[in-house]
Amino acid sequence: MSGSLRLDRLLANMGYGSRKEVQGLVRAGAVTLDGAALSVTDAKIAIQPDLAQRMRVQGRPLDPPPGMALMLHKPLGVTCSHKEAGPLVYDLLPSRWRIREPGISTVGRLDKETSGLLLLTDDGALLHRIISPRHHVPKRYRATLARPLTGEEGATFASGTLMLEGDAKPLASAVLEPISPTEAFLTVTEGRYHMVRRMFAALGNHVEALHRDRIGALDLPEDLAPGEHRLMTPADVAAVFGADQ
Repeated sequence: MSGSLRLDRLLANMGYGSRKEVQGLVRAGAVTLDGAALSVTDAKIAIQPDLAQRMRVQGRPLDPPPGMALMLHKPLGVTCSHKEAGPLVYDLLPSRWRIREPGISTVGRLDKETSGLLLLTDDGALLHRIISPRHHVPKRYRATLARPLTGEEGATFASGTLMLEGDAKPLASAVLEPISPTEAFLTVTEGRYHMVRRMFAALGNHVEALHRDRIGALDLPEDLAPGEHRLMTPADVAAVFGADQ
């Protein structure tokens, strides 16, 4: 969070309710600073970032202020959308985060039947830096295939000449690392629609399961279970770009 905001506006932007509802929380003694309840008059004071870190709402640490980023272990069956029917990745987050301002968005997407590492942020500059083709942030997927690899896939994907049906230009070079006859890691630097599935389909194979385990040099933590999320540290954010530096 840069600069400062009035306390009632800050908490409203963070999803704790309307400004009137936030003032009600303050009036009820539910908002504290260093353990002391704030007054209604305090609801109008400007809050600097260091003060926000020392605040509590209903006894719990204040949610991250605007400028936050988080990683989520996306499970199968949920969609990276705000509006589509069925379970959404946003349903896995605290409900009040849906009304934060600025809003939280996924950094790119994983389709409904793909699991793994998904980043979310309310920082538009960070989002665009990660997804921008100029930064070539690599993303690694583990693919389970219907048929054994032929041994030619690696050279084809690395060539930078593979054209997918309906696309106007060939794919950028990608790196294939076989794990078993029917499993492989594939690292790509683009984010085209259903890209990994379409790459294998172009070579006559079918992806039966797909899981993303790495973005840049940031690995999906082993202790982050499907459906769980955690805030990203500055070191985590740096790791996203570490593989390109």
